[in-house]
Amino acid sequence: MKPPDPQKYVGAVENAVKILRRLAQVDGPEGVAIIARETGLNVSTTFNILKTLAKEGLVTFDEQTKSYAIGIGVLELAAPMLGKNMGDMIRPVMERICRDHSVLVALWTITPNGRIVLTDRVVPMNVVHADLRQGSRLPDLAGAIGRCVAAVRAYDKAALREAYAGLRWQRDPGFDAYWDEVQQARVDGYAFDFGNLFRGLSLAAVVMRDLEGVPRLGLSAISIADQIEESALRAAARDLRAAGEAIERNVFGRRPGR
Repeated sequence: MKPPDPQKYVGAVENAVKILRRLAQVDGPEGVAIIARETGLNVSTTFNILKTLAKEGLVTFDEQTKSYAIGIGVLELAAPMLGKNMGDMIRPVMERICRDHSVLVALWTITPNGRIVLTDRVVPMNVVHADLRQGSRLPDLAGAIGRCVAAVRAYDKAALREAYAGLRWQRDPGFDAYWDEVQQARVDGYAFDFGNLFRGLSLAAVVMRDLEGVPRLGLSAISIADQIEESALRAAARDLRAAGEAIERNVFGRRPGR
């Protein structure tokens, strides 16, 4: 029996979304050639998609400058989301990552007083799993999220060493290893904790920043150590990073590279 075809996506829709995201991220209108270059599409395809989006009111066209901008029509699509709780908007992303990677996915609020607070979590149904109580509090520099927080705040080594001295671990990684992992988190956009914060648990995490670059939320993937290969946890970490970038963009209005 022939196996089912892998899931297929509609290229034209993907291209339209690329164009809308581009126009939503720039400060002013842009011409077809620039949009095509920045989205990696050919000019003809870009022109045809823009004409269709303009017809539907999702972009506007300036006859004088021959340029396009995001249109008021997008508000019609976004309006149902405007009154929603932020956690309600993020939960479907958490559920997908939990399902795809068979890990517990936790959403943390990063507080101004040096703590992270567990505000929501989704547990996998198909494997034995660790769990955390909603409302649990941890130091904001501990674990995988802590490495990401430290990376975003760009501590110098002396300041971070002083802060590290106040952290408690079930298996202390040592400051030098912790420092190196913070530097790697700056490069990767995610970090790991392999049994340091909690023995027997492997964690991957990302943080999400507001417009001023302040870390506001964290997402972590958590698994019993022997149930997940490191390569699988790294795949989950990359998925967390993509989700975090989308949340920064769509919840906090943060643009890529800022």
